[in-house]
Amino acid sequence: MRSERLVPLIVACALFMEQLDSTVIATSLPAIAADLHEDPISLKLALTSYLLSLAVFIPASGWFADRFGSRTVFRAAIVIFTFGSLLCGMAHSLPDFVAFRIIQGMGGAMMVPVGRLVILRTVPKEELVSALAWLTIPALLGPVIGPPVGGFITTFFDWRYIFFLNIPIGLVGIALATRFIPDIREADVPPFDFRGMALSGVGLAGLVFGFALLGQHAVAPSIAFAVIAVGAVAMAFYVRHAHHTERPILDLNLLKIPTFYAGVVGASLFRVGIGALPFLLPLLLQLGFGMTPFASGMITFASAAGAMTMKFTAAPIIRAFGFRRVLVVNCVIASGFIAVGALFQPGMPHLVLIGALLLGGFFRSLQFTSTNALSYADVPAEAMSRATSFASVAQQVSISTGVATAALVLDGMRSWRGTTDIQLADFSVAFLVVAAIAVCSVFFFIRLPANAGAELAQRRVKPAAPAETPNEMGSAA
Repeated sequence: MRSERLVPLIVACALFMEQLDSTVIATSLPAIAADLHEDPISLKLALTSYLLSLAVFIPASGWFADRFGSRTVFRAAIVIFTFGSLLCGMAHSLPDFVAFRIIQGMGGAMMVPVGRLVILRTVPKEELVSALAWLTIPALLGPVIGPPVGGFITTFFDWRYIFFLNIPIGLVGIALATRFIPDIREADVPPFDFRGMALSGVGLAGLVFGFALLGQHAVAPSIAFAVIAVGAVAMAFYVRHAHHTERPILDLNLLKIPTFYAGVVGASLFRVGIGALPFLLPLLLQLGFGMTPFASGMITFASAAGAMTMKFTAAPIIRAFGFRRVLVVNCVIASGFIAVGALFQPGMPHLVLIGALLLGGFFRSLQFTSTNALSYADVPAEAMSRATSFASVAQQVSISTGVATAALVLDGMRSWRGTTDIQLADFSVAFLVVAAIAVCSVFFFIRLPANAGAELAQRRVKPAAPAETPNEMGSAA
């Protein structure tokens, strides 16, 4: 099998396990909350704690892969993630569940970024879009089968069994990694940036977790704002540290690359909107519409099915229209489908709901594939490990911010009414808010030059006229 297919498919085994886990949890949140005797909105901590763990530990993934070898780190990450899954299935309280999700995140922090790094270092640039598509095809099976399988297990058995599904998948991943993943490592690895790791870890943890604590009735708002303030101060010190360190753990100089800046910072706003959907949709269908977890999962899986369909057409679309045009137009369309969730009503035919989620998943997947590929278009080979770490951190922070934003809107709406229950109108406001945030990313993509990522798209674009200014290039059709 060709390298641009074999290696991505193996890495996708790990991504499949991670995606299956997250979508199953999203579908089962109301049932988990009831079993643990917690408010459903409080279960946002189970989602954000995992994403927070990813954001904190991902920066070290590139250095560990360079120092100890990609196969060694990738394999160890699968072991940690699988062990964390076992512990999650044995949790009996929210603090236990959150702690075990953090252990899962430690494994996931190394698993997917290191796997992506192997692909970036073994696949030629002209084959990168195709390779990333092959990576996500099996991985998307997790979101496709996760909601119905998780809903079925939760409805007819016990939600704890959903975590045990990762154990056989993890064992297969370990075997495949041992046999086929190359043990790529760098000959000259700089010293580990311990100070940068501490500052970025405290900063990211403070910002993400503090924001998640807002609306958490067990914690005073002053404590949440204090945690956010600590995170902001730590990140300010990290920015200063990064500018005076030769090889910081998060290389801010990468943001000087226009395609990386657009593909990471611009896409982060879009992911805020997308990150809220796995949290909002199951709550809407189960708490708002009164569906069982199984019925809810049989509807929400359509979003991932649409995303999988797009993977077969992403490369031809990008080749035909170019990265900038695809990102700008598709951003508006995909954000519109997020806003469509505000129109969902209990009396709607299920086929209408499934159709809307199917199309929305189709366009969101095109946006993800485009930004993921564009981010690395102009990154030098020697900076690739730092780039993958940076991009992965931004992705997890934005997704966790989306979950926290959606939960904050829901909690704010019921507090405004002075009630404890969540109403349908609350979900409509939440969908509109996160859709508005997502569409703002278009302002980053529209500034890209017309030939951005032309090598990856295998597309010839006429060079810009010498007199054309950067602003004119960014606004050209």
